[in-house]
Amino acid sequence: MHEPADNKALALAPDADEGQPQPRRRRDLRRAGDGTVDARTGTMPAVTPERSPIPEAPAQPPRNFRRQRPTTAETIANQPMPDFTSSPGLFVREQKPRPVGGVRGALYALTGGALNMGPGAKQREEDELARRISRQLQGSFNTAVLSLKGGIGKTSTTVGVGLTLAEFRGDPPCAIDANPDSGDLVERALGEGIYQQATPRTITDLLENIESIDSLTSLSRYMHHAGRLHLIAGEQDPEVSDSLTATEYLRIRKLISNYYAVALTDCGTGVTHNAMSGILQSADNLIIAAGYAVSGAKRARSTLQWLASHGYEELARNAIVVITDKDEVSSRVDKDAIEEYLAGICRELIAVPHDRGVADGDLVTLDVLKPATRRAYKEIAAAIVDGYR
Repeated sequence: MHEPADNKALALAPDADEGQPQPRRRRDLRRAGDGTVDARTGTMPAVTPERSPIPEAPAQPPRNFRRQRPTTAETIANQPMPDFTSSPGLFVREQKPRPVGGVRGALYALTGGALNMGPGAKQREEDELARRISRQLQGSFNTAVLSLKGGIGKTSTTVGVGLTLAEFRGDPPCAIDANPDSGDLVERALGEGIYQQATPRTITDLLENIESIDSLTSLSRYMHHAGRLHLIAGEQDPEVSDSLTATEYLRIRKLISNYYAVALTDCGTGVTHNAMSGILQSADNLIIAAGYAVSGAKRARSTLQWLASHGYEELARNAIVVITDKDEVSSRVDKDAIEEYLAGICRELIAVPHDRGVADGDLVTLDVLKPATRRAYKEIAAAIVDGYR
């Protein structure tokens, strides 16, 4: 029987003690790590790449750990607060304003509000006038109503505009009769019969007791009331009607400013009577009354020129000229030419159409006036408040 090849090799190999070379395995012929070529195989030694350390796994929460939900208070605190001031309709759908009158108003009423087309152009204009008239004011302001000629609608304008201000404003206005020629401001606002029955309280009575007035209640004893329009009557006695001085008027104006945001002063005719310098000194804006006549237009223009040349240029520039068609002038008068003649020298020009409720010289009430007349008074009232800065 033949012996294995390995046994033969072992038998022929000399002993290690005798210094003879020992058989070596293939792996022993490689020089590990020295970068040399293997003598028997002709290959580079294999190099094991270094491995990057394995990152540690994050610590796991205990099995019994439960994530805590934020409390209601924390949730509310972390959410931004809605700005209800700048966005009042944040959670409410904006609704169109309710139409009043006309086809739109009729459709709204017939459908019980289901069909709302919103207000028309005319109603939007009326709403804008109301907004301008009712604007909140900081302080007290005074508008003087004057003319160089009587009987052209000065007092009726004061009453009509005063009642309009009282209708739309949250605070009642005050009208002062400073007409030196026995003015009839209160009679036009209350009616002659009611005024004659009332306790005769005039601007003279107010001046005599002004030092004792320290509240609106005590002041109201010297005033008359046409609804929410509060009035101070002019002096009716011819002997003392022209005695109101500029200093006395300024005392009254100072008292009124403590309780009223808007005051109207009916100045009478002319610009040179005793109280006029005090009135102009305390006025914030002016209404110049005029009529549809050549003479009326010239007087209105002369009034503005006089004001501009006597230290009241700002009042003249911002004046409101009101042309009242009191006598229903004939068709021969060119109204457009008169308006154009005056429009360029004032801030605003407004025409009041002919209306028997104004022309008769009696009681002026808004209920009996034509819609066009009421609209004109609204425009005047809005222009007045626009001038208060």
